Amino acid sequence: MMVKHIDAIIVGAGWAGSIMAKELTEAGLSVVMLERGAERTTPVEGAYPESIDELRGTIRKRLFQNLSQSTLTIRNTMDQTALPYRQLAAFLPGEGVGGAGLHWSGVHFRVAPEDLRLRSAVIERYGEKFIPEGMNLQDYGVSHDELEPFFDKAEKVFGTSGEAYKVQGKIAGDGNVFSPDRSDNFPLPAMKDTFSASVFRDAAKNAGYHPYSLPAANASRQYTNTYGCQMGPCNFCGYCSGYDCYLYSKASPNVNILPVLRQDPRFSLIPNAHVLRVDLDSTKTKATGVTYLDTKTRKETSLSADLVILGAFQFHNVHLMLMSGIGKPYDPVSNTGTVGRNFVYQTITSSRVWLPPSTYTNQFVGAGGAGVAIDDFNSMNFDHGPLGFVGGSPVWVNQAGVKPIAAALGAGGGGTPRWGSAYKDSLVNTYKHSLGIDAHGSNMAYRDVYLDLDPTWKDAYGQPLLRMTFTWKDNDIRMNQYVVSKIEPIARAMGATKMNLVHLNAGQPFDTRTYQTTHLGGGAIMGENPQTSAINRYLQSWDVSNVFVIGSNAFPQGMGYNPTGMVAALAYWAAHHIRATYLKSPGPLVKA
Repeated sequence: MMVKHIDAIIVGAGWAGSIMAKELTEAGLSVVMLERGAERTTPVEGAYPESIDELRGTIRKRLFQNLSQSTLTIRNTMDQTALPYRQLAAFLPGEGVGGAGLHWSGVHFRVAPEDLRLRSAVIERYGEKFIPEGMNLQDYGVSHDELEPFFDKAEKVFGTSGEAYKVQGKIAGDGNVFSPDRSDNFPLPAMKDTFSASVFRDAAKNAGYHPYSLPAANASRQYTNTYGCQMGPCNFCGYCSGYDCYLYSKASPNVNILPVLRQDPRFSLIPNAHVLRVDLDSTKTKATGVTYLDTKTRKETSLSADLVILGAFQFHNVHLMLMSGIGKPYDPVSNTGTVGRNFVYQTITSSRVWLPPSTYTNQFVGAGGAGVAIDDFNSMNFDHGPLGFVGGSPVWVNQAGVKPIAAALGAGGGGTPRWGSAYKDSLVNTYKHSLGIDAHGSNMAYRDVYLDLDPTWKDAYGQPLLRMTFTWKDNDIRMNQYVVSKIEPIARAMGATKMNLVHLNAGQPFDTRTYQTTHLGGGAIMGENPQTSAINRYLQSWDVSNVFVIGSNAFPQGMGYNPTGMVAALAYWAAHHIRATYLKSPGPLVKA
């Protein structure tokens, strides 16, 4: 085996890995980034017109994980046998340079301050008994004020479009009235409303709610970010989620960070490098590097480093920790251990509203992050006391552009035949005159919802697959039903001729067969107590101090917002403390 020493190894070439690589090379470190998938550059793989091929993109899933090589197993409850996730459907992890940051839609939220201290906030308002038995509610261990400069930094790198409500204590615009104060405005003005979004905005106001423009990492006009990377204005072509952006309008690591990072001689990128484990010394308290497999030659290589950053997708980070012996695996029976604990997902249900035949919604127009939302029923913005559940959900119209195959697959339903003249009539009417409204909500963590290593199934490399034990709980179902009920007055204010309000149902298990979101979280969460968290408030492993784990794996519970903005802010937060403190005196940044 070839052994080479570098200052820092980063696993994963998505947003988290790219941010960390840029920060650490700026600090003067030599950095090697390992990516399990193929090389991807926007001028080549993202070139027009191949980049907007729906069959190649979202149907054959060009940018997503190859499940024939590595996947995970899934079951709803602990008494079931888990089976492999063999077909991409419910969630779509990325693979290749850019990761999920290449195929994401672009919705770029910050975080509600109370979501960072949700356990404390719930207890302060409603008492500890309000938290259902078995719900592992937990605070992050970091405040919104501490993270705010890093949210701002990320938005200026991403080229985020939006409209603020309050900046430095003063009303700045018609933004989200529930959002906290900002140190600066968005770098770009909000995206224009699609017709559907404008109809939703007016109807939500008439229904007494507080609509605002979604913060979008889709450039509303030409932009050069803080690294000197250029973005072009979005033209609402509708090919965001599941695609590279041929206009350089959607933020991605490939457009916003890697072009400048690749020019740094201290940085190198190795694609097709599947990391098998983080190597530890004899004490198991220090990482000495990693061992990876070249997926083309099947040759194993070990690299040594002073610092190891896990910046892969959420469950890949958890799997790698378990395979490497970093931290104690979670045991739901004894409620001990931390790695695999507090796995969370995202509740999302998509309702549909039909407008009169004279009204055309032009659903082919769209942008992944553009839209209009209300936060009246998100986070702690409403009184949960009489309702008896924890969590909440934004409601929005996020018209990302309906493509031909997707339109055909989505027609029918609700008793409409799947073929013939009735199907065709439904297809045409739905495509021309309807719009979708999403309730995109939080998902709480529970004692018996977790990740561990499957005792039976292995991947193509001979390693145990990660096992997911997950289903919807009563709290999440009742939250979703309540929020969806609030869509009806909006639909009426639109002048709807028909509506199909979709919500989770009591006893409904998690179903992997239909897409929901790729917003998975938890499993290696941050916190202030090493007995209940795998990493500390700086995303540093409690057990192996030269390993930092960056990603949505750090979330103690789910939130109503999309995770990317929070992941980026946490990456910049962790990088800042590595640069300011850890590199000067390597070791634990927090005493256990």
